[in-house]
Amino acid sequence: MTRTSPRWRQVVVWLHVVSSIAWMSQALALMTLSLVALAGDAATGAAAMSMSRRLDTTLLAPLANAAAFTGLVLAGATAWGFFRHWWVLVKFGLTLVQLYAGIFVLSPVLESAAATGSTSWRLAAGAGLMAGGLAFQAWISVAKPWSRTPWSPTAKPRPAPTWVFVAAVAAPVLDICVGSVLGYPLPAFSLIMLIVLLSSRRRRLALA
Repeated sequence: MTRTSPRWRQVVVWLHVVSSIAWMSQALALMTLSLVALAGDAATGAAAMSMSRRLDTTLLAPLANAAAFTGLVLAGATAWGFFRHWWVLVKFGLTLVQLYAGIFVLSPVLESAAATGSTSWRLAAGAGLMAGGLAFQAWISVAKPWSRTPWSPTAKPRPAPTWVFVAAVAAPVLDICVGSVLGYPLPAFSLIMLIVLLSSRRRRLALA
């Protein structure tokens, strides 16, 4: 029988909570800087947008990756699963949308704003929506509303072994260190760990 260390699982929960709150805080900071740039003169706007770009690259993106990764690990490595409960599925969907919006929408807009020294209300509104979405996810995590989904399997999968939770802590830390050296976020270890987790989950479901 697989034995899981509750302490390491709690560490992953703690890391998920901290990184999620930090992600939301950085989104609020981006919104504030955008509003400062809109209200200020050209020099103030240029400085605020330059700071926003650095904030996105050095803090928001790595913390967003860590929050999303640890959330996926907690779903995939425990009995919660990805599709057993509506609240987990909603969080899963919102996380994917926010990651897509951050990578393919928000970051290019920030690059352009930093280059031109100007911003728009769309950037402030986008950052505010991201922060609001994360706050909604925090409520979902606490309240755990709604019932099980129609796709909820009868058998619960076995919990993942302790090494999965240890790796779930090490992977984002290594990614942040590597990203700091390279100068841009690179969630390589987290992606490798997710592939390993999904593979092991299939085996645990088969043994359930």
